[in-house]
Amino acid sequence: MPSSKSLPMLLLVLGLLFVTYNLVFMIKHNKGGSWITDELGFLDPIKMMIGSENSNSKFHVAVTATDAVYSQWQCRIMYYWYNKVKDMPGSRMGKFTRIVHSGRPDQLMDEIPTFVVDPLPSGLDRGYVVLNRPWAFVQWLEKANIEEEYILMAEPDHIFVNPLPNLANGTQPAGYPFFYIRPAKHEKIIRKFYPKEKGPITDVDPIGNSPVIIQKSLLEEIAPTWVNVSLQMKDDQETDDTFGWVLEMYAYAVASALHGVRHILQDEFMLQPPWDTDVGNKFIIHYTYACDYNLKGELTYGKIGEWRFNKRSYLTGPPPKNLSLPPPGVPESVVRLVKMVNEATANIPEWDSLNKS
Repeated sequence: MPSSKSLPMLLLVLGLLFVTYNLVFMIKHNKGGSWITDELGFLDPIKMMIGSENSNSKFHVAVTATDAVYSQWQCRIMYYWYNKVKDMPGSRMGKFTRIVHSGRPDQLMDEIPTFVVDPLPSGLDRGYVVLNRPWAFVQWLEKANIEEEYILMAEPDHIFVNPLPNLANGTQPAGYPFFYIRPAKHEKIIRKFYPKEKGPITDVDPIGNSPVIIQKSLLEEIAPTWVNVSLQMKDDQETDDTFGWVLEMYAYAVASALHGVRHILQDEFMLQPPWDTDVGNKFIIHYTYACDYNLKGELTYGKIGEWRFNKRSYLTGPPPKNLSLPPPGVPESVVRLVKMVNEATANIPEWDSLNKS
């Protein structure tokens, strides 16, 4: 029989064993969950598993675009695949809006749900048309009736390859980590817009605005800042020269940091052929890069291949129906991309005639 002095110690030991057991059980059961990150701090603070407290909340799919032929045919393919996957099991995709920032309606108004907004005042974008994207979101958020609590910011060259769940977690949005968005490498420039007193450079996520799933109320706060930071970056010669075509992406990352917003980085959000070779369980194909191969199925990036698919080959008109499939040996991601483009063009009405410049 334990003495009166040893009893409290025994109870303490048993209590610690009980806590340890429960902690280990919860870690094994919830491995990767955000609560572990928040409370214990030993997991990557911006990585988490698919599935969260908001997995049942639908998000509105919003894509910014122009009325140019090049943008139109990509939007038509994107909308076709949105309709194919939006009601599949696992999808939390809500309604769809193409936000056209050309300031006037176009011939796709009856085919794709569209909201027309004004471009930036003449000359303000200085030929960098993507600078209109944050301004388009500001106008849409102010004027449109958006039923969903969350928004997916997407781009015309996105194809939904699997049904997309809500990857956000409460007020913490989900984004895709781009290998070429490197705030720490460009700290000297980032600090012009995100001073040291605001926080460490790691507060600036390695993302752009797309793809991002975010609460509508949070985007309403960030979007005006995103506009201002974009214009300030464009006005700074060093920043403009350094960031180039990804300037607006850096601007979104900085604007989010200025509002104290960190994104959950979701590698499975998107794949980018030809660099990502397998589709797997990823959700979006982003076909921004040229896919060039020889007839042996070897990548010839930087050199036009004997077989190729490059969206920029179709600046003035849509790609023809029934594109040739890649030669044997080309990765699954590229084959899947071409097959999905072919299916869309075979089924979209007036494909060959509607989108001509």
